[in-house]
Amino acid sequence: MRRASGFWPSWAAHHIGDLVFGANDGIITTFAVVSGVTGAALSPRVALVLGLANLLADGFSMGAGNYLAARSEQQYRLSLGEAGTDTKLHAVGHGAAIFLAFVTAGSLPLLPVLLIAENTFVASCLITGLALFVVGSLRTRVTRANWLKSGLEMLLVGSGAAAIAYAVGHLLRLAVT
Repeated sequence: MRRASGFWPSWAAHHIGDLVFGANDGIITTFAVVSGVTGAALSPRVALVLGLANLLADGFSMGAGNYLAARSEQQYRLSLGEAGTDTKLHAVGHGAAIFLAFVTAGSLPLLPVLLIAENTFVASCLITGLALFVVGSLRTRVTRANWLKSGLEMLLVGSGAAAIAYAVGHLLRLAVT
């Protein structure tokens, strides 16, 4: 792994995969809730309740799952007699990185629902799109890939997930009314 640039502390560079995965999943799953609720023509209050519940429960689940995966890998290596360089504390770091990135970035699609009364979905689309692009672009500070391509790649993946959630919400609304 490359050494961190001046922009990234070494902890963030070490956990870049966890941070990008957590931020990406937090943004996309929270925005998917907002999109599904909008597609179903439910109130912004429903989006807020479901979005916050998803944000905290899914963030915890991902952090705990990442911790358990790291611990399982460590235990497997020990069972083979390999001296692992990872410690339990290292596994906690991986879990914490994914949780913090998930909750921090995942809260962004909910900000318009909390702060503005009109056109919350449009505002959430804009904030979410910008957040996906920025997170995708920032990962290149460590990976040295093309920032524009990385930003657009993450934006495209997130947009696909949001379109699916909106369509499902819309189709279910039509089916039950």
